[in-house]
Parts: sequence; C-alpha cells; structure tokens
Amino acid sequence: MTLAKLAKSLAAETADAAADTALVRNAPYNLDAEMALLGAILVNNDSIERVSAFLDPLHFYDPLHASIFEAMSKLILAGKRVTPVTLQTFFETAEPLGEITVPQYLGRLAANATTIINAHDYGRTIYDLSVRRQLILIGEELVNTAYDSPIDNPPKVQIEEAEQRLYELADKGKYGKGFDPFSSALVEAIEMANNAYQRDGGLSGIATGLRDLDGKMGGLQSSDLIIIAGRPSMGKSALASNIAFNIAKGHKTERQPDGTEKVVNGAVVGFFSLEMSAEQLATRILAEQAEIPSENIRRGKINEAEFRRLKQASVELHSIPLYIDQTGGITMAQLAARARKLKRQRNVGLIVVDYLQLITGAGRNSSDNRVQEITQITTGLKALAKELAVPIIALSQLSRAVEQREDKRPQLSDLRESGSIEQDADVVMFVFREEYYVQRSEPSVAKPDEYAKWQAEMERVHGVAEVIIGKQRHGPTGTVRLSFQGPYTRFGDLAHDSQASLERRGQRD
Repeated sequence: MTLAKLAKSLAAETADAAADTALVRNAPYNLDAEMALLGAILVNNDSIERVSAFLDPLHFYDPLHASIFEAMSKLILAGKRVTPVTLQTFFETAEPLGEITVPQYLGRLAANATTIINAHDYGRTIYDLSVRRQLILIGEELVNTAYDSPIDNPPKVQIEEAEQRLYELADKGKYGKGFDPFSSALVEAIEMANNAYQRDGGLSGIATGLRDLDGKMGGLQSSDLIIIAGRPSMGKSALASNIAFNIAKGHKTERQPDGTEKVVNGAVVGFFSLEMSAEQLATRILAEQAEIPSENIRRGKINEAEFRRLKQASVELHSIPLYIDQTGGITMAQLAARARKLKRQRNVGLIVVDYLQLITGAGRNSSDNRVQEITQITTGLKALAKELAVPIIALSQLSRAVEQREDKRPQLSDLRESGSIEQDADVVMFVFREEYYVQRSEPSVAKPDEYAKWQAEMERVHGVAEVIIGKQRHGPTGTVRLSFQGPYTRFGDLAHDSQASLERRGQRD
C-alpha cells in the first residue's frame, strides 16, 4: 500500500459515519499537501521558515499530521535537528497506523518527499482549506442556532456573533510581514517626502483644515494614535467633529492607469460617537456650516432666511463620506471589527472615537481594574491604527486635578489612567479655553474696578482657544492658538496679526 493510500484510508476510517450517505459532503482537505509539507521539513528543516508565519498545527486536517507539525515546530524552535529519528521518541506509544507504526510512518514521509521548493505552496493550500472548514463550521452553527433560536438569543445577537466570528477568521492570517530591508523603508520615506513636497501646504499627513495646527503637526500621520483631551465644556468633541468634517469634505481621489482610485486629498472618515447620537452630531455640523446656533436649530428658533441656509447646507453635506456609528457601550473587539469592515468597504482614511473611556474593555466583568482596562483599549487602538494604516483620533477625559491649580492649563499627568494613554499615543493634544474660567469669575457690578478689570480680561480671551501639544513623537510640542465660535461649536484659524496682538497684550499683562 502506498503512503498516500494509507493516509487516505486512515482519514476515511476516522470520518463521521454519516459521511457514507450520498447527501453528506466531506469537509475539504488535502492529505497529499500535508504529507508533502511534513516530508519537505524532515528533509530540510529550513523549509519550516516558509510557513511558520501563517501555519499552525490546528490548520491540519489529520490529527496525526497536526501532532507531527507541532513536535517539529517545538524542536526547531529549541535549536534541535528534526529527523524521523529525533521525532520518534514523541510517538513511540502512539496507536499504530494499520500495518505500520508512527515512527515507520515518519520514515516514509521523509523517504517520499519529492521537493522542498514548493513548501510555501503546500502550507498555503493547507491553510486555505482550514479556513474553508471553519467557514463551513460557522455556517452550520449559524443555521442550527437560527432553527433553535432561544428567547435570550434574538436574531440581532446571532447576526453580531456570526459577523464577529467572520471578521476574526478573516484577520487570523495577518501575522505581519516580518523583516523588511532598509531599502524598502527608504523608498517609503522618500515617497512621504515627495507627497509633502507636492501637496499644498507641504503636509506629509492628512490636512485637518486648521492651518496653524497643520503647521505644527504636518497633518495627521498614517498609523498614529492621536489623543485629544480636555475638561468638560472645553470643546474637545467640537474640535474632533470639525477636523472629521474638514477631512471628509476635502476627500478627493484620482483614477490611476491600473484602474484603481488613489486618494489625493482628505479621507473617508469613520466616527464612533459613543456619547452623542448621530442626530446630535449632524446638528453640530449643520450649525457650524449654516452659522446658526445649534440650540436654535434644536428648539426651532430660526427664521425663514436661516432655514434656507440650513437647507442649503444640508444639500452640500449630503454626499460627504462621513460615516457615524452611535452604538453605546461598544467593546474594543466590536469597534475593531467595524473599523476593518469600513476599511474594506469604503477605504476609510481616518477614525475618530468620542471618547475612549466609554469603550467597554475585555476585563469589565473580571477582576481587572479600570487602569488595566484602559491599557487594553489604548493598546488596541494603537494596534488598529497600524493594522489599517490610518490615523485614529481618540478623545479622553481629564482628571479634576486641573481645577485645583491656579493655572488651569492641562498637563500629561492630568490624563485619566494616564500611564497607558501617554505611552501608547503618538500625539497628545489638550483643548483649553481660558474664556470658560474667566467668564465664571465675573465679579459684582457693585465693584467697578474689579468689574472693569474682568471686562478687559474677557476681551483678551474671548473667542480664543488653545490646543496644547503635550506630546508628539515626530514633531515639536507647543501651543497653537485657534478661534472658537461657541454658538456654532466651530474652531478656526486666528488671523496672524490678531494672534500677534493677543500675544503682545498677554506679555504686557
């Protein structure tokens, strides 16, 4: 009996008895590929390097082949030589394979190995067939669950569970590219510099639409995790939505000679709004574009001219590629799965998360504390940014320690659960509006000297916001002054002459 016939007869003996009926189909597998790969590794141990990045023992159909591959991997990892002789000690007590023992079977695998050149192709065949078997399993479980659907497992939950399993399966083969030669990295660096040179404003990243902020950061860089933090009412959500809108509005592509579309400006934006509803976020953007206070829009306090502006703005905004997910209490795994889906379907170029403390971590129902949970979330967001090669903006709260200081400008140490946030982030920006604090210190009009001084202070800080860059891996830190129009929740550029005047006035004071 040949080796191939022996393996196939053994597989047939271990198959489910139901497979004998004509109506039942066998799961897809290829024992010849499994034997050829194992034989190639026995002949030349270096062959395992061609498949180790994506192939695991669980991908083998035959349990014995899986055990042999696992033993091989462990021995080679330990720096030992793998041959039928060194492997036989692991299988001396194994059940015989019909007429031959497992050690004899190992010898036949090595003797029948024809080539080591195709090791990668054998491994890829084994992996692809394993994925097909897992797809069949997910499909069967989906059908069975749908038939027997219990009360506590509604269709919506079944769909989400199946979707999550499919995304996880699609992502399992992505083990990274391994080492790249420095020459490849140099080419990418030159391409980035060329893009910055060719682009208006000399930006290497995606333009936020805020001139001075872009000048400080060079735009939003691919694979960066960018934290925007601030105390309540400082405008961090407004800044994030302004940036998201500017980038989505500026989205532009060009068709390449090969038929693909290349993004030349802006980006498709995915916005995870965990605090505000999609309607509230849309109202903010409408208020900004139509220059109508958002509270007037919500209460219907608008005249006919304002309504026409509102209608015109809605028509202009209808086609921008801004996608909103308003799911509350979303887990990090769900967020990642939905971001991957948007990347595949729409080629998303920027993701915004408002805000990270509202993401549910894996340890919420375990003994993990909140600091460990935030660590998992920030690590997951950074890994997702690298995987999708897009910048991710995540908003974060600040601790109350800011309120106890005379100077209310935030610092890195004010970040809640700051250790992991500060460590994982590439950029940390704080939004600060001194006007908010000065306004709340209004003295009594019965004290004219104090009131006059307060009015002068309000004039100095009115409509001015500061974005304090506390950390930037590949750029300078410092402060960028922006204009802020509270009724429209809109940030903009300060005129340079006005900014210089404000700075001189601040120095005199």
